[in-house]
Amino acid sequence: MQTIFTIGYEGTDIDRFVATLVDVGIELLVDVRAVTVSRKKGFSKNGLRARLEAEGIEYVHLRGLGDPKPGREAARAGRYDEFRSIYTRHLATAEARDDLEALGTLTHEQATCLMCFERDPKVCHRSIVALAISDGPETVFDLYGDMPGRYRDASIRKGHDPRQGSPAAE
Repeated sequence: MQTIFTIGYEGTDIDRFVATLVDVGIELLVDVRAVTVSRKKGFSKNGLRARLEAEGIEYVHLRGLGDPKPGREAARAGRYDEFRSIYTRHLATAEARDDLEALGTLTHEQATCLMCFERDPKVCHRSIVALAISDGPETVFDLYGDMPGRYRDASIRKGHDPRQGSPAAE
């Protein structure tokens, strides 16, 4: 059973964000932003990598899976059909295909979460990426990093099928 997690950092801080990942048992965070510089403290590439590694979470940036500027602009303007069209075309590029193939390999090796900025996965390209992985996941589970502890006792913890209810006590 393979579950791919997704998360956005909009509306949260680095402490709550990381606590959410730790609670779920994420082993690898894959950054799918085109631009890894952030105005939010702790979310630029190098700082984020260091913080995650301190918690035992590996960090990988797959730039080729980032949303190109026209797609980001369309999404910000609320033109979601245009955004999805732009991003779908982007996924056909050689760089995106190569990074998507690399992502497919990574997701089979460890509990993986795709990260971008937007809180709502319905308006973020990370959801498109999750579904585009070859030999795709059986489940895509969207996390929200603004309420750590929300998933602590949930059935989504690593190794459990979230469709089958809570795991047995260990």
